[in-house]
Amino acid sequence: MTSILEICQDAASLTATQKPQGLFNSDSQQEAIFLSVAKSTLESLRRYGDWQELTKEGELRLYPNKQVYYIKDFCPDFFCLVNNTVFVKDGQEKVVGAVTPEQYMRERYFNVPEAGIKFKIQNGRFVFLQKPPANMKIVFNYRSANVCYDPTSVFCENPEKTMITKDMDVPLFDEYLVKLGIVWRWYKRNGMPYEEEFNEYEREVKKRFASGLATRDIDLTAGHAANRLRGVIINAAKCSQPGYPVREL
Repeated sequence: MTSILEICQDAASLTATQKPQGLFNSDSQQEAIFLSVAKSTLESLRRYGDWQELTKEGELRLYPNKQVYYIKDFCPDFFCLVNNTVFVKDGQEKVVGAVTPEQYMRERYFNVPEAGIKFKIQNGRFVFLQKPPANMKIVFNYRSANVCYDPTSVFCENPEKTMITKDMDVPLFDEYLVKLGIVWRWYKRNGMPYEEEFNEYEREVKKRFASGLATRDIDLTAGHAANRLRGVIINAAKCSQPGYPVREL
């Protein structure tokens, strides 16, 4: 568990510059630069993709006579949805996907809510076409906007934060990636060549991000071939078996 200040101090060693003793001293230009590049690095990593470290599950319970729900009201750290993860459940937890093929789901789950539950996600809101019935809920995965946590917040239920505010804050991302991001940005900010450091950072980000992805498609069918012909594969890039029908979600 390495704090953002310690990471910046390691980065200072690599750049052969004076180590910052703190990041929030407004009188020190050197420390202000390290704080700025640290924030830029964490923001860049947050926007890069759906990291496992940032992926959370959200839940929206529906109320009668209410058609518009602001996501920030029930997911304060919401940044963006993870593709193809929005589902509707009834009181018996039967899945009715808002994004899965309707016919497939009706065959597999015979007791489901009516297909009239239609909604769109727009401007950070769930907007229903008609008033949804009660006792339903929307479940989904989303990318959190948090980039660090405060290890000193022992009594805080959620110590994660969207921005570093203390020297002791710990990034949610791999500390090596954060250090590489700070190094090349520090060189750039000081008008020095940074191409080699930038390329190393890019390689490591791609490698680390890829290691958190699923290595195989998720097949929502039974194991025998008959059902495979009408099956659904989640997040299918390309099917490795010729003649195998794929329906991408």
